[in-house]
Amino acid sequence: METLGEPPSAAPDRSRWGRLHVLDWIAIGLAALGVLCVLTGLLPRSEAETTVRRIVPILIFIGTVVVLAELTAVAGVFDALAARVAITARGNYRALFWLCVGFASVTTIALNLDTTAVLLTPVMIALARKLGVPPTPLAMTTVWLANTASLLLPVSNLTNILASDRIGLDPIPWAARLWWPQLVAIAITMLLLWWWYWRPARAGADPFVPPPPHVPPDLMLYRTAFGACLLFVAGILAGVEIGLASGVAAAILVAGFAVRARASLRPALIPWRLLVFIVGLFLVVQTIGRHGLDTVMGALIGGDPGAEGALRAGAVGALFANAVNNLPAYVAGEAVIATANHTQLLALLIGTNVGPLATPWASLATLIWYERCRAAGVQVPLGRFVATSAALAALATTATVAALLLAG
Repeated sequence: METLGEPPSAAPDRSRWGRLHVLDWIAIGLAALGVLCVLTGLLPRSEAETTVRRIVPILIFIGTVVVLAELTAVAGVFDALAARVAITARGNYRALFWLCVGFASVTTIALNLDTTAVLLTPVMIALARKLGVPPTPLAMTTVWLANTASLLLPVSNLTNILASDRIGLDPIPWAARLWWPQLVAIAITMLLLWWWYWRPARAGADPFVPPPPHVPPDLMLYRTAFGACLLFVAGILAGVEIGLASGVAAAILVAGFAVRARASLRPALIPWRLLVFIVGLFLVVQTIGRHGLDTVMGALIGGDPGAEGALRAGAVGALFANAVNNLPAYVAGEAVIATANHTQLLALLIGTNVGPLATPWASLATLIWYERCRAAGVQVPLGRFVATSAALAALATTATVAALLLAG
Protein backbone atom coordinates (compact mmCIF):
# COMPACT_ATOMS: atom_id res chain seq x y z
CA MET A 1 0.00 0.00 0.00
CA GLU A 2 1.38 3.39 -0.96
CA THR A 3 2.00 5.80 1.89
CA LEU A 4 2.92 9.46 2.21
CA GLY A 5 6.59 8.53 2.12
CA GLU A 6 6.44 5.63 -0.31
CA PRO A 7 6.31 6.29 -4.06
CA PRO A 8 4.60 3.75 -6.29
CA SER A 9 6.62 0.80 -7.52
CA ALA A 10 8.41 1.09 -10.85
CA ALA A 11 10.23 -1.15 -13.29
CA PRO A 12 13.51 -2.51 -11.88
CA ASP A 13 15.62 -0.98 -14.65
CA ARG A 14 14.60 2.57 -13.87
CA SER A 15 16.83 4.75 -11.71
CA ARG A 16 15.93 5.71 -8.16
CA TRP A 17 15.15 9.25 -9.29
CA GLY A 18 12.95 7.90 -12.05
CA ARG A 19 10.83 6.15 -9.44
CA LEU A 20 9.94 9.35 -7.61
CA HIS A 21 6.24 10.18 -7.59
CA VAL A 22 5.02 13.55 -8.83
CA LEU A 23 4.25 14.53 -5.22
CA ASP A 24 7.87 13.71 -4.31
CA TRP A 25 9.09 16.11 -6.99
CA ILE A 26 6.71 18.82 -5.74
CA ALA A 27 8.03 18.44 -2.18
CA ILE A 28 11.68 18.48 -3.28
CA GLY A 29 11.11 21.44 -5.60
CA LEU A 30 9.34 23.43 -2.89
CA ALA A 31 12.12 22.74 -0.38
CA ALA A 32 14.77 23.73 -2.93
CA LEU A 33 12.89 26.94 -3.64
CA GLY A 34 12.71 27.70 0.08
CA VAL A 35 16.46 27.20 0.49
CA LEU A 36 17.06 29.40 -2.55
CA CYS A 37 14.96 32.16 -0.96
CA VAL A 38 17.28 32.08 2.07
CA LEU A 39 20.51 31.90 0.05
CA THR A 40 19.53 34.85 -2.14
CA GLY A 41 18.52 37.00 0.82
CA LEU A 42 14.86 37.21 -0.19
CA LEU A 43 14.19 35.70 3.23
CA PRO A 44 16.66 36.84 5.92
CA ARG A 45 18.53 33.97 7.52
CA SER A 46 17.44 35.01 11.04
CA GLU A 47 13.76 34.83 10.07
CA ALA A 48 14.27 31.48 8.38
CA GLU A 49 15.96 30.10 11.53
CA THR A 50 13.04 31.33 13.67
CA THR A 51 10.57 29.63 11.33
CA VAL A 52 12.47 26.34 11.34
CA ARG A 53 12.68 26.36 15.16
CA ARG A 54 8.93 26.90 15.31
CA ILE A 55 8.11 23.96 13.07
CA VAL A 56 10.59 21.42 14.52
CA PRO A 57 8.05 20.17 17.13
CA ILE A 58 5.48 19.89 14.32
CA LEU A 59 7.87 17.86 12.19
CA ILE A 60 8.56 15.52 15.11
CA PHE A 61 4.85 15.02 15.66
CA ILE A 62 4.03 14.46 11.99
CA GLY A 63 6.91 12.04 11.51
CA THR A 64 6.05 9.91 14.55
CA VAL A 65 2.27 9.96 14.20
CA VAL A 66 2.50 8.75 10.58
CA VAL A 67 4.73 5.87 11.68
CA LEU A 68 2.21 5.10 14.43
CA ALA A 69 -0.69 5.14 11.98
CA GLU A 70 1.11 3.09 9.32
CA LEU A 71 2.10 0.33 11.74
CA THR A 72 -1.37 0.38 13.29
CA ALA A 73 -2.76 -0.34 9.83
CA VAL A 74 -0.25 -3.15 9.26
CA ALA A 75 -1.29 -4.67 12.61
CA GLY A 76 -4.85 -4.87 11.29
CA VAL A 77 -6.52 -2.39 13.66
CA PHE A 78 -8.26 -0.39 10.92
CA ASP A 79 -9.43 -3.54 9.15
CA ALA A 80 -10.79 -4.98 12.40
CA LEU A 81 -12.63 -1.75 13.24
CA ALA A 82 -14.09 -1.49 9.74
CA ALA A 83 -15.37 -5.07 9.94
CA ARG A 84 -16.82 -4.35 13.38
CA VAL A 85 -18.59 -1.29 11.95
CA ALA A 86 -20.22 -3.42 9.25
CA ILE A 87 -21.16 -6.18 11.70
CA THR A 88 -22.66 -3.67 14.12
CA ALA A 89 -24.82 -2.24 11.33
CA ARG A 90 -26.45 -5.71 11.00
CA GLY A 91 -27.16 -5.32 7.31
CA ASN A 92 -28.87 -1.94 7.73
CA TYR A 93 -27.65 0.64 5.21
CA ARG A 94 -28.68 3.66 7.28
CA ALA A 95 -26.89 2.26 10.33
CA LEU A 96 -23.80 1.67 8.17
CA PHE A 97 -23.89 5.36 7.21
CA TRP A 98 -23.96 6.53 10.82
CA LEU A 99 -21.19 4.15 11.84
CA CYS A 100 -18.92 5.06 8.90
CA VAL A 101 -19.37 8.75 9.73
CA GLY A 102 -18.41 8.03 13.34
CA PHE A 103 -15.44 5.90 12.29
CA ALA A 104 -14.04 8.56 9.94
CA SER A 105 -14.71 11.38 12.43
CA VAL A 106 -13.00 9.65 15.36
CA THR A 107 -9.99 8.68 13.22
CA THR A 108 -9.60 12.28 12.02
CA ILE A 109 -10.01 13.80 15.48
CA ALA A 110 -7.68 11.38 17.28
CA LEU A 111 -5.02 10.61 14.64
CA ASN A 112 -5.29 13.63 12.27
CA LEU A 113 -6.82 14.07 8.83
CA ASP A 114 -3.90 12.61 6.87
CA THR A 115 -4.37 9.27 8.63
CA THR A 116 -8.00 9.22 7.50
CA ALA A 117 -7.07 10.06 3.91
CA VAL A 118 -4.02 7.80 3.63
CA LEU A 119 -5.05 4.71 5.59
CA LEU A 120 -8.82 4.76 6.03
CA THR A 121 -9.64 5.39 2.35
CA PRO A 122 -8.45 1.98 1.04
CA VAL A 123 -9.99 0.24 4.06
CA MET A 124 -13.41 1.82 3.41
CA ILE A 125 -13.25 1.06 -0.32
CA ALA A 126 -12.34 -2.57 0.39
CA LEU A 127 -15.16 -2.77 2.94
CA ALA A 128 -17.69 -1.46 0.41
CA ARG A 129 -16.66 -4.07 -2.12
CA LYS A 130 -16.79 -6.83 0.49
CA LEU A 131 -20.35 -5.79 1.41
CA GLY A 132 -21.40 -5.40 -2.22
CA VAL A 133 -22.33 -1.72 -1.79
CA PRO A 134 -21.15 1.15 -4.05
CA PRO A 135 -17.71 2.39 -2.90
CA THR A 136 -18.18 6.08 -3.81
CA PRO A 137 -20.33 7.00 -0.76
CA LEU A 138 -17.78 5.49 1.63
CA ALA A 139 -14.89 7.14 -0.22
CA MET A 140 -16.59 10.55 -0.08
CA THR A 141 -17.23 10.04 3.63
CA THR A 142 -13.50 9.70 4.25
CA VAL A 143 -12.41 12.79 2.30
CA TRP A 144 -15.14 15.11 3.52
CA LEU A 145 -14.78 14.16 7.17
CA ALA A 146 -11.00 14.14 6.93
CA ASN A 147 -11.35 17.88 6.47
CA THR A 148 -14.53 18.91 8.27
CA ALA A 149 -13.92 16.75 11.39
CA SER A 150 -10.41 18.15 11.95
CA LEU A 151 -11.24 20.95 14.41
CA LEU A 152 -11.74 19.36 17.82
CA LEU A 153 -8.16 18.70 18.99
CA PRO A 154 -4.80 20.33 18.22
CA VAL A 155 -3.54 17.02 16.79
CA SER A 156 -6.41 16.73 14.30
CA ASN A 157 -4.77 19.04 11.77
CA LEU A 158 -1.37 20.61 11.25
CA THR A 159 -3.01 24.05 11.13
CA ASN A 160 -4.52 23.38 14.58
CA ILE A 161 -1.06 22.85 16.01
CA LEU A 162 0.02 26.22 14.67
CA ALA A 163 -3.12 27.95 15.94
CA SER A 164 -2.98 26.38 19.41
CA ASP A 165 0.63 27.46 19.73
CA ARG A 166 -0.32 31.00 18.70
CA ILE A 167 -3.31 31.23 21.05
CA GLY A 168 -1.77 29.23 23.90
CA LEU A 169 -4.61 26.74 24.44
CA ASP A 170 -4.04 23.23 25.77
CA PRO A 171 -6.13 20.36 24.30
CA ILE A 172 -8.97 20.44 26.85
CA PRO A 173 -9.58 24.24 26.68
CA TRP A 174 -9.17 23.99 22.89
CA ALA A 175 -11.87 21.31 22.67
CA ALA A 176 -14.11 23.31 25.02
CA ARG A 177 -13.91 26.27 22.63
CA LEU A 178 -14.41 24.29 19.43
CA TRP A 179 -16.73 21.39 20.30
CA TRP A 180 -19.86 23.21 19.16
CA PRO A 181 -18.39 24.41 15.81
CA GLN A 182 -17.07 20.88 15.29
CA LEU A 183 -20.52 19.36 15.80
CA VAL A 184 -22.03 21.83 13.35
CA ALA A 185 -19.41 21.02 10.71
CA ILE A 186 -19.96 17.26 11.07
CA ALA A 187 -23.76 17.62 11.05
CA ILE A 188 -23.77 19.57 7.78
CA THR A 189 -21.30 17.10 6.27
CA MET A 190 -23.57 14.20 7.25
CA LEU A 191 -26.62 15.87 5.75
CA LEU A 192 -25.00 16.49 2.38
CA LEU A 193 -23.26 13.09 2.35
CA TRP A 194 -26.59 11.33 2.80
CA TRP A 195 -28.47 13.50 0.32
CA TRP A 196 -25.95 13.50 -2.53
CA TYR A 197 -24.07 10.21 -2.15
CA TRP A 198 -25.54 7.65 0.26
CA ARG A 199 -29.26 8.07 -0.50
CA PRO A 200 -28.94 7.64 -4.30
CA ALA A 201 -26.80 4.50 -3.78
CA ARG A 202 -29.20 2.92 -1.29
CA ALA A 203 -31.28 1.04 -3.88
CA GLY A 204 -29.95 -2.48 -4.14
CA ALA A 205 -27.56 -1.98 -1.22
CA ASP A 206 -30.05 -2.24 1.64
CA PRO A 207 -29.97 -4.74 3.26
CA PHE A 208 -26.42 -6.08 2.88
CA VAL A 209 -24.74 -9.20 4.24
CA PRO A 210 -22.38 -8.38 7.15
CA PRO A 211 -18.81 -9.74 6.87
CA PRO A 212 -17.23 -12.11 9.38
CA PRO A 213 -15.03 -10.56 12.09
CA HIS A 214 -11.55 -9.62 10.93
CA VAL A 215 -8.81 -11.89 12.30
CA PRO A 216 -5.55 -9.91 12.83
CA PRO A 217 -2.44 -11.63 11.42
CA ASP A 218 -0.69 -11.26 14.80
CA LEU A 219 -2.89 -10.85 17.87
CA MET A 220 -0.04 -9.57 20.03
CA LEU A 221 0.86 -6.83 17.55
CA TYR A 222 -2.82 -5.96 17.18
CA ARG A 223 -3.16 -5.45 20.93
CA THR A 224 0.10 -3.50 21.08
CA ALA A 225 -1.04 -1.17 18.28
CA PHE A 226 -4.46 -0.65 19.81
CA GLY A 227 -2.89 0.09 23.20
CA ALA A 228 -0.36 2.50 21.67
CA CYS A 229 -3.13 4.47 19.97
CA LEU A 230 -5.11 4.66 23.22
CA LEU A 231 -1.99 5.81 25.05
CA PHE A 232 -1.39 8.50 22.43
CA VAL A 233 -4.94 9.87 22.71
CA ALA A 234 -4.82 9.73 26.52
CA GLY A 235 -1.53 11.62 26.51
CA ILE A 236 -2.95 14.35 24.29
CA LEU A 237 -6.01 14.77 26.50
CA ALA A 238 -3.77 14.86 29.58
CA GLY A 239 -1.85 17.79 28.13
CA VAL A 240 1.36 15.94 27.21
CA GLU A 241 3.32 17.73 24.46
CA ILE A 242 2.06 16.29 21.19
CA GLY A 243 5.46 15.29 19.82
CA LEU A 244 6.26 13.46 23.04
CA ALA A 245 2.90 11.68 23.09
CA SER A 246 3.16 10.52 19.49
CA GLY A 247 6.85 9.69 19.85
CA VAL A 248 6.32 7.45 22.88
CA ALA A 249 3.35 5.68 21.28
CA ALA A 250 5.25 5.15 18.03
CA ALA A 251 8.33 3.89 19.91
CA ILE A 252 6.23 1.30 21.76
CA LEU A 253 4.75 0.03 18.51
CA VAL A 254 8.10 0.04 16.70
CA ALA A 255 9.55 -2.03 19.56
CA GLY A 256 6.67 -4.48 19.20
CA PHE A 257 7.29 -4.84 15.48
CA ALA A 258 11.04 -5.20 16.05
CA VAL A 259 10.29 -8.28 18.13
CA ARG A 260 7.36 -9.74 16.17
CA ALA A 261 7.64 -8.53 12.56
CA ARG A 262 10.96 -6.81 11.89
CA ALA A 263 10.47 -6.95 8.10
CA SER A 264 7.63 -4.42 8.40
CA LEU A 265 10.05 -1.78 9.72
CA ARG A 266 11.36 -0.07 6.62
CA PRO A 267 12.66 3.44 5.83
CA ALA A 268 9.57 4.14 3.72
CA LEU A 269 7.53 4.38 6.94
CA ILE A 270 9.13 7.79 7.57
CA PRO A 271 7.05 10.39 5.68
CA TRP A 272 10.02 12.26 4.24
CA ARG A 273 7.88 13.73 1.44
CA LEU A 274 5.54 15.41 3.90
CA LEU A 275 8.35 16.65 6.15
CA VAL A 276 10.28 18.17 3.23
CA PHE A 277 7.06 19.67 1.85
CA ILE A 278 6.26 21.39 5.18
CA VAL A 279 9.72 22.95 5.53
CA GLY A 280 9.74 24.24 1.97
CA LEU A 281 6.18 25.51 2.21
CA PHE A 282 6.82 27.58 5.33
CA LEU A 283 9.96 29.16 3.91
CA VAL A 284 8.35 30.01 0.56
CA VAL A 285 5.14 31.41 2.06
CA GLN A 286 7.11 33.53 4.52
CA THR A 287 9.19 34.91 1.64
CA ILE A 288 6.12 35.73 -0.46
CA GLY A 289 4.56 37.34 2.60
CA ARG A 290 7.52 39.73 2.93
CA HIS A 291 7.13 40.75 -0.70
CA GLY A 292 3.44 41.61 -0.97
CA LEU A 293 1.24 38.73 0.14
CA ASP A 294 0.90 40.06 3.68
CA THR A 295 -0.46 43.34 2.30
CA VAL A 296 -3.04 41.56 0.14
CA MET A 297 -4.15 39.21 2.92
CA GLY A 298 -4.35 42.07 5.39
CA ALA A 299 -6.63 44.03 3.06
CA LEU A 300 -8.88 41.00 2.45
CA ILE A 301 -9.14 39.80 6.06
CA GLY A 302 -9.16 43.16 7.80
CA GLY A 303 -8.60 43.78 11.49
CA ASP A 304 -12.14 43.71 12.89
CA PRO A 305 -12.16 41.51 16.02
CA GLY A 306 -15.93 41.00 15.80
CA ALA A 307 -18.34 39.06 13.60
CA GLU A 308 -17.40 40.81 10.36
CA GLY A 309 -13.71 40.09 10.82
CA ALA A 310 -14.40 36.44 11.66
CA LEU A 311 -16.61 35.91 8.61
CA ARG A 312 -14.06 37.59 6.35
CA ALA A 313 -11.23 35.51 7.78
CA GLY A 314 -13.19 32.27 7.29
CA ALA A 315 -14.15 33.15 3.73
CA VAL A 316 -10.64 34.26 2.70
CA GLY A 317 -9.12 31.18 4.31
CA ALA A 318 -11.47 28.85 2.42
CA LEU A 319 -11.06 30.63 -0.92
CA PHE A 320 -7.27 30.81 -0.69
CA ALA A 321 -7.07 27.17 0.46
CA ASN A 322 -9.00 26.01 -2.61
CA ALA A 323 -6.91 28.22 -4.90
CA VAL A 324 -3.53 27.11 -3.53
CA ASN A 325 -3.56 24.84 -0.45
CA ASN A 326 -4.82 25.12 3.12
CA LEU A 327 -1.34 25.26 4.73
CA PRO A 328 -0.11 28.39 2.91
CA ALA A 329 -3.60 29.86 3.29
CA TYR A 330 -3.44 29.52 7.06
CA VAL A 331 0.18 30.68 7.36
CA ALA A 332 -0.47 33.74 5.19
CA GLY A 333 -3.66 34.61 7.06
CA GLU A 334 -2.15 34.12 10.50
CA ALA A 335 0.63 36.59 9.67
CA VAL A 336 -1.84 39.49 9.31
CA ILE A 337 -4.21 38.75 12.22
CA ALA A 338 -3.51 40.55 15.50
CA THR A 339 -2.33 38.26 18.31
CA ALA A 340 -5.26 39.27 20.53
CA ASN A 341 -7.92 38.48 17.87
CA HIS A 342 -8.42 34.85 18.89
CA THR A 343 -11.90 34.54 17.39
CA GLN A 344 -10.72 35.86 14.04
CA LEU A 345 -7.77 33.46 14.06
CA LEU A 346 -10.07 30.51 14.84
CA ALA A 347 -12.40 31.62 12.04
CA LEU A 348 -9.41 31.56 9.66
CA LEU A 349 -8.65 28.08 10.99
CA ILE A 350 -12.21 26.97 10.20
CA GLY A 351 -11.90 28.32 6.67
CA THR A 352 -8.65 26.42 6.11
CA ASN A 353 -9.87 23.19 7.78
CA VAL A 354 -13.51 22.91 6.73
CA GLY A 355 -13.22 24.86 3.48
CA PRO A 356 -10.48 23.09 1.46
CA LEU A 357 -12.74 20.68 -0.40
CA ALA A 358 -13.64 22.16 -3.79
CA THR A 359 -10.34 21.32 -5.53
CA PRO A 360 -8.26 18.14 -5.26
CA TRP A 361 -5.17 20.12 -4.21
CA ALA A 362 -6.91 22.23 -1.54
CA SER A 363 -5.43 20.10 1.25
CA LEU A 364 -2.78 17.41 1.28
CA ALA A 365 -5.38 14.99 2.65
CA THR A 366 -7.70 15.63 -0.30
CA LEU A 367 -4.84 15.26 -2.76
CA ILE A 368 -3.72 11.95 -1.27
CA TRP A 369 -7.34 10.72 -1.08
CA TYR A 370 -7.85 11.43 -4.78
CA GLU A 371 -4.67 9.52 -5.58
CA ARG A 372 -5.76 6.59 -3.42
CA CYS A 373 -9.17 6.40 -5.07
CA ARG A 374 -7.63 6.28 -8.54
CA ALA A 375 -5.19 3.57 -7.41
CA ALA A 376 -8.14 1.53 -6.09
CA GLY A 377 -10.10 1.97 -9.32
CA VAL A 378 -12.79 4.21 -7.80
CA GLN A 379 -13.61 6.98 -10.27
CA VAL A 380 -15.35 9.95 -8.65
CA PRO A 381 -16.45 12.27 -11.49
CA LEU A 382 -14.43 15.47 -11.09
CA GLY A 383 -17.34 17.74 -12.00
CA ARG A 384 -19.62 16.19 -9.41
CA PHE A 385 -16.85 16.17 -6.82
CA VAL A 386 -16.09 19.87 -7.32
CA ALA A 387 -19.76 20.95 -7.38
CA THR A 388 -20.83 19.05 -4.26
CA SER A 389 -17.62 19.75 -2.35
CA ALA A 390 -17.79 23.48 -3.14
CA ALA A 391 -21.35 23.58 -1.83
CA LEU A 392 -20.29 21.80 1.36
CA ALA A 393 -17.27 24.08 1.78
CA ALA A 394 -19.36 27.25 1.46
CA LEU A 395 -22.23 26.09 3.67
CA ALA A 396 -20.13 24.38 6.34
CA THR A 397 -17.57 27.20 6.61
CA THR A 398 -20.28 29.84 7.03
CA ALA A 399 -22.32 27.81 9.53
CA THR A 400 -19.24 26.74 11.53
CA VAL A 401 -17.91 30.29 11.83
CA ALA A 402 -21.40 31.36 12.95
CA ALA A 403 -21.34 28.58 15.57
CA LEU A 404 -17.94 29.84 16.75
CA LEU A 405 -19.34 33.35 17.17
CA LEU A 406 -22.41 32.11 19.02
CA ALA A 407 -20.34 29.86 21.29
CA GLY A 408 -17.88 32.65 21.98
